[in-house]
Amino acid sequence: MQDSAQQGARIPVHKFLLGGIILLLLIKIFLATALDLYSDEVFYWQASANPAIAYSDLPFMTALLIGLGSAFDSYNTLAARSLFIVMGSCLPLLVYWIAKPITNPKQAIESAAISLCLPLAGFLGLLAVPDVPLIFFGLLAIGFFERALRTDQLLHWALTGSVVALGLCTHYRFFLYPTAAILFLACFKAGRNQWKNPRLWLSMLIASLGLIPILWFNLSNQLSSASFYLVDRHPWEFQASGLLHLLKQAGLVTPPLYLLFAYTIFLMYQKARLGDRSAALLLSFSLVNVLVYLLLAPWTDATSTSIHWPLSGYFPLLIYTPLALRSAANLLTGFFTARTAHRLVISIPIVGFLGTLTALFGVGSQAFQSQLQPLIGTGVLSNKMAGWTQFSSHVDKLLTREFAASPLLLTDNYYTLAQIEFAGLTSQGFTLDEEKAVRDGRITQYQLWQKDRIGLERVTASEYLFIAEDSTLDTATKHDLLAALCSRTEQLSHLGELSLFNGDKRFSFYRGRELHNIDNVQKTQTTACPFPSIAWIDTPMRGADLSGIVDVNGWAFNEDIGIDSINLLIDNEVVGRVDYGGSRPDVIEVMQVKNDPNSPNIGYNYSFDSKQLENGSHQLAIEIENHLGIIQRYGERRIEVNN
Repeated sequence: MQDSAQQGARIPVHKFLLGGIILLLLIKIFLATALDLYSDEVFYWQASANPAIAYSDLPFMTALLIGLGSAFDSYNTLAARSLFIVMGSCLPLLVYWIAKPITNPKQAIESAAISLCLPLAGFLGLLAVPDVPLIFFGLLAIGFFERALRTDQLLHWALTGSVVALGLCTHYRFFLYPTAAILFLACFKAGRNQWKNPRLWLSMLIASLGLIPILWFNLSNQLSSASFYLVDRHPWEFQASGLLHLLKQAGLVTPPLYLLFAYTIFLMYQKARLGDRSAALLLSFSLVNVLVYLLLAPWTDATSTSIHWPLSGYFPLLIYTPLALRSAANLLTGFFTARTAHRLVISIPIVGFLGTLTALFGVGSQAFQSQLQPLIGTGVLSNKMAGWTQFSSHVDKLLTREFAASPLLLTDNYYTLAQIEFAGLTSQGFTLDEEKAVRDGRITQYQLWQKDRIGLERVTASEYLFIAEDSTLDTATKHDLLAALCSRTEQLSHLGELSLFNGDKRFSFYRGRELHNIDNVQKTQTTACPFPSIAWIDTPMRGADLSGIVDVNGWAFNEDIGIDSINLLIDNEVVGRVDYGGSRPDVIEVMQVKNDPNSPNIGYNYSFDSKQLENGSHQLAIEIENHLGIIQRYGERRIEVNN
């Protein structure tokens, strides 16, 4: 019976490594060109246009890298992401560089190849996000630290401190790398002697320079950045959903590879107990990054700790994963033939690489909304990185058609403002965002840039363009935003709407004339403020099982303007005009309706025979047209017809 390891030796791993790197690089370049920047990326681009050593959520590194890339070609998504693509593509090479002196050249190549099979790792570099330089500098720090411990060369100690400083200039999460190193030096017997080594202290001194940006920003801004990351971002109350952390990670890593990582940790622990310094070192870096997020998952931000934060803990395991694969193959020969055991083991990286491709194509699908929507329907694909090019083109045409001079631009969220600036459409814009900007820890930054509501209060303008992303903005919030603008504007009028991807991404546009300073408001809105309609469908309920004659009723109002007509839609087709004008004093009181010209007669009803529809699932909605001719759709819901 041939040994499974010998069988594995016949596999051209170096060719898989080279081919995998090239394939993933080409996919990333293509998608980086096809996909628009999403909210985080475009914020970091905006930060790069306002250089500083630190910002409200991060130090300078991510913004610097985007800025350097954008210097090659301004307003180009590929250019903005270019240095991140390079860094992400270099990660397998760094894994090889770390592994070679610890294991051997053959296993080092295998470790590098397996890094492509870790989906989140293979995906890194496509997006201009801080995880890329964080892990890039993290791997450099591990490699130089291992060499410094082994050779005690001054150069390696100095380089260790330097890359740690760069990592600390990238993200707060990088703190776990020096924490792991300190724990290793404190707990591992062979490492304790290093505390007497002056070169270690020199390295730590150099590394501490990376704290300057974080300290400078926090001490200058009431610890707002640290407070967001350590306090405000997290609920700090037990959440049962956090117990699913392991299952989520297993799904993201792929279950076979996740189990293999667990086995790798066991083998590394055994080697560390026998005095293997390299195994102990890498195990320290891995466990600190993995266990911190595992233990804190039930109390912290579930959308992050359960997704990409533990990724830093998996990279050190890759060094010994080839050893774990061989050991697993030998264990499996006790239950299967050598050939079957070999196939089972080889399937682990194959499944992982397919996971990498799936992650890339999953994100990349956003670039093909028009082609995929007819197949899978609306409301399925994300559009965070899609539609912004069409949006910017629409805004550009609107500015040319409606405004003689460049107006002030206002948006309801910060990333829409950043997208407008990325498209080069304005150099003076403001965001009225006080929800997502706070939730994402960026409101302080917009306050410092004086691009927030407070900054706008001190501004006057003859004309401005207000843009609301209706697909992410609830009606009540939009009503409040328009009310605030109308209180300072002599005339605010609706300019139209933009609907993309069958309504999955929608914007509305308003022209304002004579915006007054908050301290010198001379006139308020002289015409009706273009408030959106607010409505509700009382019956039928979502998912209702219907038969025979069906009654549709509810209420709708539009402050200052009034409603002209309401149509009932089924499967996007007009069924008929509803009877509007029923008395609803209950709604008037609860919703505090003040200036609707139809008040209190804002109720509606309509009856139709469901036998005219085929049995099965249908989509029901109402379409409202107000007296300004603005049309809005409300209450989309699925109903079941069963006659």
